[in-house]
Parts: sequence; C-alpha cells; structure tokens
Amino acid sequence: MAPTIRSVILAGGSGTRLWPASRQSHPKQLLAVTGPYSLLQETIRRLHDFTAAIIDPRPIVVTNEEYRFVVADQLRQIGIEEPLIVLEPVGRNTAPALTLAAILTAEERELTDTGAADDTPTGTRPECVPSPLRAAEPVLLVMASDHLITNLSAFHAAVAEGAQHAEEDRLVTFGIVPDRPDTGYGYIRVGDRVPGAATARSLDGFTEKPDGETARRYLDSGQFLWNSGMFMTKSSTWFSALNQSRPDITAACHAALGGASHDGVFLRLEKNAFEACPSDSIDYAVMERLGARAIGGTAVVVPLDAGWSDVGEWGTLWSVSPKDEHENVAWGPVILEETHRTLVHADSRLVTVLGADDLVVIETADAVLVAGRENTQDLKNMVARVRDHDETLTLVHRRVHRPWGSFDCIDRGERFQVKRIVVSPGAALSLQLHRHRAEHWVVVEGVAEVTRGDDVFRLKEDESIYVPVNTPHRLANPGPGPLEVIEVQSGDYLGEDDIVRLEDSYGRMNDH
Repeated sequence: MAPTIRSVILAGGSGTRLWPASRQSHPKQLLAVTGPYSLLQETIRRLHDFTAAIIDPRPIVVTNEEYRFVVADQLRQIGIEEPLIVLEPVGRNTAPALTLAAILTAEERELTDTGAADDTPTGTRPECVPSPLRAAEPVLLVMASDHLITNLSAFHAAVAEGAQHAEEDRLVTFGIVPDRPDTGYGYIRVGDRVPGAATARSLDGFTEKPDGETARRYLDSGQFLWNSGMFMTKSSTWFSALNQSRPDITAACHAALGGASHDGVFLRLEKNAFEACPSDSIDYAVMERLGARAIGGTAVVVPLDAGWSDVGEWGTLWSVSPKDEHENVAWGPVILEETHRTLVHADSRLVTVLGADDLVVIETADAVLVAGRENTQDLKNMVARVRDHDETLTLVHRRVHRPWGSFDCIDRGERFQVKRIVVSPGAALSLQLHRHRAEHWVVVEGVAEVTRGDDVFRLKEDESIYVPVNTPHRLANPGPGPLEVIEVQSGDYLGEDDIVRLEDSYGRMNDH
C-alpha cells in the first residue's frame, strides 16, 4: 500500500535578503520571483503529480500572526481548501514546529481510530473529520517555504525513497549534492550506503558553515552534503526520538496546543506556553543524536541533486534561473540591449538596461536596487542604511495586503493621503472609526456597500461619499467582481494605528 504524505511547511521566517522585493511584512517566501507563483505556493505545488504516495491535500503550514492572511490567500489561489495554518506567537526554530505538526497529526489519527471525531467539540481545536487519508499513519514531509527546486523528477525520486525509509521508522533528512565549496551552508557528514537502499546513506553528523579551505576539503572528500533543512518522519518515530533527547520540547508543545484556539483555518497557540518552549532545530534536537551511534541506521540521509537553492540573495537567483542567449534573466516589463549576465526584475514600470554587464536591477513601486551581481551578498549593509533613511521601506511595500483585499498608497503629504483600495468579492473591511482623520471615497469599479453611522446604502461607479472624523463606517463588496475605491484621507494624523475597530470578521480587534 502506498504511504500517505502530509506536508509540513515552515513559513514563519522574515528578512530582507531579497530587498527591495522582500520586506519584513512580506518576506521572500511570499514573493513570486521565478514565475506566477510565490515560493510558498511552489513549495506546496511541488508534490503535484507525485504518484509514489498518496498526498494529503491538507498541508500544515507553520507561520506567524503577521503573515496569516497573505498565507491563507496564497493557499486559496492554488486550490488548497483545507489547510491547517498554525500561528506561532514567537519563533522557536524547527524542532518545535515539527513537534506541533506531529501532535496534531497523531491526534487526528487517534480520533479517527476511536470514532470520536464526530463528537469532538469545535471552537477550541481543529475539527477532525474522518477521512480515508487518516486511516494509516502518514509520513510528514517537512519543507522550508522559501527554497527553489528546478528538477521536479529528481525531487520526486528522492521523496519516494525518503518515504520508504520513513515508513520503516527511520528519520530521514535530505542532503544537497554540492557543486562547489560553498561557505554559506551547513553540511551533513554521511557514512556508508544503507543496506538495500537506492541512494540513502547513514547520518554521521552535522557541521556548521565552514571556511573556504574546509569547504574545499568537504567537497573533495565526497562525504559531505549541504544541509537542505528537509526531513521526513512518522509522528510516532519523531516522538520516540524526541522524548529521549528533548522531552521538554514535547511537553511545551502539548501545553501550547492544550490552550490553543481555532479560528477557521488558523490555529493560535497559547502564547505563554509556547514562549516557554525551548528553541532548537531538528538537526541538533534529534538528528545529530541519532547518527552513526544509532543501531540499525535510525537516521538516514537521502542525497538530493535537483537544482536546489535557498534563494539567499539575488546573485544566487540569477545562477539557478533560465537565461537568454546573453545569460540575462528578466521578469516583468524589461528591455535589454547590449547587456550580459544581468538579472532585472521589474514590478510596476518599464525598466531598460543598455550596455551594462553583470548587474542586478530590482524595481518596485517605491524603491529600486542597482548592484553588481557579485555584490548582492553584501545587501544587508545597504538595507541597514535604507532603514536609517526611511524604516518604512524595509518594513512594508507600497501595496499592503489585507484579509479583505489590498490598498496601495498612491500619494501622501503632510495632511493628506491618497489610497487605491481593492476589496475582494464578498469581503468587507472592519466597522471602524478614526479619531484624527476624515475620508472621502470614490468608487471607480464595482458596487460598494457603505455603512456610515446608522445608514447603509450602495454606491455605484463614479459616485462618492464623505466620512467625517469619529464616524463609524464600513466598506463592503457585495458583488461578484473586485471593488476598487479611491480613498482620500485628510487630518492631522494619518497613521494606520488611528483605527478603532468596532466589529471585525477576521479576528483583528486588537490589530492596527
């Protein structure tokens, strides 16, 4: 019988290594840097058409409150209707994240086995609906949400082999076959071939990022692979290993789930319990302890040679992307002349490059980066200077995603701000008021249902309304298509924290 695989996607990381495309509130896993899908979406889609196992259509995504609505929206866009999105109040590394997924998966299976699912109270924990997918213990496939893999057939072959070992109660990690002595990755030291395995090797240990000479020695030895951060295991196998080495992580995760609350596809962990959880990686909490010392090869490494990249900086993205005849990589409205070995990403306007080589040019609505392709690993220092100049440019994009749609700040002055608001079909903003600003709405596309004070009415295209200071109001889209509104704000303070929410459909009463 083919095993069942359930994806566990780690999507809580933040950072600006792909600035200006990535921002603190919209990190690289949410970016579409290689095509129409974001790295998160590509990670989930990677198992499409995989035939060596049954793929559970309900991935477990571990992220945080800040990204929850964008993550949920991106999953809906690719047809994921029943995800479970676990919201961490703080980051605690990969071992607790996997432990949470393992507990949830084990509980679902236990409820199914006992037939108790139909009697389980709702509202505090995820509903557990019996399903044939839960009849056998699934294999959990843990993947980072911000990596790139270009050879899907090689990836599928490695996952198929990994699933076989996981079914046999082994803990499986995937090691990237190195093609250069890179000092930017941690390494896995491998031992002998596992008896009867296609490619799997025994796990001898992990090493930190080496210096150049050590990395060259690793490459020449053939005994080291890059650490991919991908794992496969059954919940029972994981608990058996974790409870020997870090039972405190198991206890803390049980406590955090015991006080968790369920809100649609979101599961909010109990904050104090999870903050008390130790922070540790899967590598060091468990895998390192089960290496060559383990009887029977409990921990194994499956080599992965599939065009993998962690997309750590723009230069790396150029190296792994398809190129034109001049070795250029371009996305968006781009025109190149007499240009070679250059990466150009245009987001909102035409970008032209003439007579330039070995560049990275990244254009967004509010910032542009021009860098030597070999210098993008030093972007951290530039981002620090940008933060000193205008911190907003490292935190958010001009277009800001919300659970009801998005808004784009078109213009701003000392006492005014102009926004383009797009409300998704059937969605509505919170019922709110502002202490410091008034608003004027003009409908430019669709039909708006407007609440102003005690009145509720509809506005069609080219109609407008004024909302005074301290007046409760709400904007909703009752139509089948998007609603687009131009909003003009005026007042002595225009910050997003001047929002007093009176009602909200998205659990944001304490958010800005």
